[in-house]
Amino acid sequence: MERTSSPSNSLRSFIIVGACVLSLTAALALTNDYRERSERRASAVAMTKGDPARAPMIFRRYGCTGCHTIPGIEGADGKVGGDLNGLRERVYIAGVLNNSADNLVDWIVAPQTHSPKTAMPPTGISEQEARDLAAYLYAR
Repeated sequence: MERTSSPSNSLRSFIIVGACVLSLTAALALTNDYRERSERRASAVAMTKGDPARAPMIFRRYGCTGCHTIPGIEGADGKVGGDLNGLRERVYIAGVLNNSADNLVDWIVAPQTHSPKTAMPPTGISEQEARDLAAYLYAR
């Protein structure tokens, strides 16, 4: 018995192919997103010599979350200090320093050195902890 292609079989095939194309497109987008995040993280680690994985604990220990909005840190929605979203894309740190890894680390460790009237208090954060925080912020 000879089988003929019916319109419903063609439509079904079209839907299946379309679903496969959409799934492949979504998988490629996720792969690109993962690659971009990985590259940003590797670049941030190289620039700062810090470990972004240690940053969430440090942000909480020193109370940064009470003053700053920090991307990816639950409860870090403070409105006293600057919003730290997109820090890597900014030209200046706190409006006074060129945005570089060394300047960000220096700012975190001793903000009054760069801006005596800043509302940011002396943090007590070590240079290595500041490098970890900088790595986290540049990786976002």
